[in-house]
Amino acid sequence: MEYVKFGNTGMDVSRICLGCMSFGDPDTWVHKWALKEEESRPIIKHALDLGINFFDTANVYSLGRSEEILGKAIKDFAKRDEVVIATKVHGKMHEGPNGSGLSRKSILSEIDNSLKRLDMDYVDLFIIHRWDYNTPIEETMEALHDVVKSGKARYIGASAMYAWQFQKALHVAEKNGWTRFVSMQDHLNLLYREEEREMLPLCRDEKIAVTPYSPMASGRLTRDWSETSKRMETDNVARSKYDATADKDRIIVERLAKVAADRGVSRVEIALAWLLQKDPVVAPVIGATKLEHLEKPVEALSVKLTDAEVAFLEEPYVPHLIVGHN
Repeated sequence: MEYVKFGNTGMDVSRICLGCMSFGDPDTWVHKWALKEEESRPIIKHALDLGINFFDTANVYSLGRSEEILGKAIKDFAKRDEVVIATKVHGKMHEGPNGSGLSRKSILSEIDNSLKRLDMDYVDLFIIHRWDYNTPIEETMEALHDVVKSGKARYIGASAMYAWQFQKALHVAEKNGWTRFVSMQDHLNLLYREEEREMLPLCRDEKIAVTPYSPMASGRLTRDWSETSKRMETDNVARSKYDATADKDRIIVERLAKVAADRGVSRVEIALAWLLQKDPVVAPVIGATKLEHLEKPVEALSVKLTDAEVAFLEEPYVPHLIVGHN
């Protein structure tokens, strides 16, 4: 395993992050492919055994069940100070007023709720899951600053927004002497590269760690075009991201398969090797529902693509509609 500094901080993270959206309760959550606790724990343990120390969850994943599963596993299998735990706030946690968003009320309540479910005194990274169009960014940034100063989070991060919004948040924090974001978790993979236009240059300039989600395009980069899976058949969120451009994306998947075959490695390794060479990508967030889903990503760390291979993979890309920011 390789470890790097997390953007412009002194914190060390593994170059692979285990995303925990796969852990929860398929009976009560929208993701019917999610794993229950008894199936999730071996995957978390295997990640730790492989040297992964970075784990990403969210309050909204199975309405907190993911946090509970992760917290119990970390307590049983790891030393708290050696792992980096990230969770998120914004998603709808209950019906009625104040059930979601980034108001001061929601942020201060949800960090306490997340810590209770995780059974931890603090999280290393507290991420706003989306932009809140109904709350002043000043209110959000001051509340996040207070969370850090209270010791309940070490750092703060953001996810899935427009570059102008992220720059505004950074400016508001700097102007008021509040804690700044240190990371951006955005949608980035071979099939969706719109973040290269504005967000990645901004993050390079501001020394922001980028932790892309959906690095395998919800499995579309890992198998032949004609193959399917339970997630591909039931994950309407993923289908909304990729179905509209399927015909245009097919050639990229075919080229990915060719490079992998020529190299004698898996498609996962090539797709991640491409992502890892993107500056300032620090740690892609990998989802896993089987133990073997973690092994190829770790092996990808030793794959270095040539400039010609990168150009071959990137050449067919066409502009995509922005998804995930609203």
